[in-house]
Amino acid sequence: MELVSPAGNLPALEAAVAAGADAIYVGFRDQTNARAFPGLNFSENELGRGIAHAHRHGRRVYIALNTYAETARLQDWQAAVDRAAGLGADAIIVADPAVLDYAARRHPALPRHVSVQGSATTAAALSWLYERFGVARAVLPRVLSVEQVERVAAAAPVPLEVFAFGSLCIMVEGRCQLSSYLTGASPNRHGVCSPARFVRWEEHPDGGRSVRLNQVLIDRYEPDEAAAYPTVCKGRFAVQGEIFHALEEPTSLNTLPLLPRLRAAGVKALKIEGRQRGAAYVRAVVSTWRAAIDSLPAAGEEWTLRADWQGTLAHHAEGHQTTLGPYHRAWH
Repeated sequence: MELVSPAGNLPALEAAVAAGADAIYVGFRDQTNARAFPGLNFSENELGRGIAHAHRHGRRVYIALNTYAETARLQDWQAAVDRAAGLGADAIIVADPAVLDYAARRHPALPRHVSVQGSATTAAALSWLYERFGVARAVLPRVLSVEQVERVAAAAPVPLEVFAFGSLCIMVEGRCQLSSYLTGASPNRHGVCSPARFVRWEEHPDGGRSVRLNQVLIDRYEPDEAAAYPTVCKGRFAVQGEIFHALEEPTSLNTLPLLPRLRAAGVKALKIEGRQRGAAYVRAVVSTWRAAIDSLPAAGEEWTLRADWQGTLAHHAEGHQTTLGPYHRAWH
């Protein structure tokens, strides 16, 4: 299975290569990608250097163009496709059918991967994308159980990539409205949940903190409590007299216990989330997954989950806790 690492800057890309990633996914420094944070992502010059570095080490680079184009600015996404092709990217990761269509017509030799933002969860949807746009791979949304992943993998006309570790989004990916509800800036169009200009942290005398999104209080933290990513879905709410994480707890997805099952299902690639994280995160998480993947063929049915792997991943998880999320659930 291919190990796909995030990189939000050149040091993170170099760390991913050194840690053993087979491929690295990145974004341009604009709203064509879904991690358009200030100070993050690549200029063309930086990305050219990053791609050259990866290729020297036999690794691949995928460029995420995974937001939805605005009608008046479609040419920006089309230009990003042209830039990706010109830089020698190994693939682009796309959600918008209009962008897929442009890429298929203008750059047919450039492989096209369907982004998780495309919300393709069935073999029928993947067949349409393959027949219409010639996609080479699809990233499945993080809302499917492992049984559903197995069924899709058995019938899909294209290789599948699944999220293996990182921030867990249980909203309908590609269609989430929670951030835009408070800020007016859609993450699907503007490239970021909770844009930084709307986020305000407040320190309290006792050492605790509060976070507001566009002046709306979304959480309060005790002095020693790990803070979550400041989004509406991870906030705490008063519901029938009780305050709790009503939508989603601050925790990271960790599918390492499912590694043999995902391999047996024929999953092509395992994706680490976290382009907004630093080089240290990339180095630790990628090297852990590299060791686990490499140990699997020789161990076969005797493969066991090592406690030190899990400890490393938990240390770098959101809220310092991990979950299998929708991969493991009793209801369907």
